[in-house]
Amino acid sequence: MVNQSLGDKLFGWVVYALLALICVIVLYPLIFVLVASFSSPGAVMRGEVWLWPKDMTWIGYKKIFQNAEILTGYANTLLYTVIGTAINLLLSIAAAYPLSRKDLYGRNVISGMMVLTMFFSGGMVPTYLLIKDLGMLNSMWALILPGAISVYNVLIMRTFFQNFIPQEMQEAAAMDGCSNIGTLVRIVLPLSMPIIAVMILFYSVGHWNAYFSALMYLTDREKYPLQLILREILIQGQMQEMQGVGDNVLAETVMQSEAIKYAVVIVANLPVLLLYPFLQKYFAKGVMIGAVKG
Repeated sequence: MVNQSLGDKLFGWVVYALLALICVIVLYPLIFVLVASFSSPGAVMRGEVWLWPKDMTWIGYKKIFQNAEILTGYANTLLYTVIGTAINLLLSIAAAYPLSRKDLYGRNVISGMMVLTMFFSGGMVPTYLLIKDLGMLNSMWALILPGAISVYNVLIMRTFFQNFIPQEMQEAAAMDGCSNIGTLVRIVLPLSMPIIAVMILFYSVGHWNAYFSALMYLTDREKYPLQLILREILIQGQMQEMQGVGDNVLAETVMQSEAIKYAVVIVANLPVLLLYPFLQKYFAKGVMIGAVKG
């Protein structure tokens, strides 16, 4: 152990204190939402709930699972997220790996052309007309294919392939008669789990939280994702509060809306929160891509 001066010890204590404060600031809202979802809506609205449920109730979760549209939206979101993430990952790898190879002629020009698309957009109306002409309106492909590949993520994967996959291993595989596809599948991808985990996390969270594309392209309520259903629930609750259809009815409606609001946050974010522990060991390494070279 290296002897630390008093100044170093004080600095360490300050760092730990700041980290503890940041943890409290980040974790408390999550804990509060979880506790509020099991608490009486009246106690929550009166500010009596802090770190432990009060007048514990399951009314919010009961209302959620009694709503067929929420369950349908949940299933749709799972479907869109799984299929969309798989397509995103496949296309990103297919674009990033060739661009990382030094023997690809014109790879810098291709990368520059891809980067150029990050600064310009066709706009909402032309994009809608394109989706309409392609016959993808009111289908899940309208939510998946327009954003099937992210140039930013492709560049991150290309950087990983260039800096963290030894070129000598790829050359050795080629000398052993391995094709480019074989090298990618047998050598590159098994060594690229950190960046693959990061891409899965980025793409899946993006699909899970997306609602604007569904709002524009979907007309069939049976195809609505969960986020669009939740948006309608919140809007309906606000409209009912503004209408004021009788004090008793209004009070009951407000209470139910309050209970549903917190319960829905937990249910809607649970799959994403469960995804983090499985990717954590890869995520820490993946997010540091490009930060250190040597």
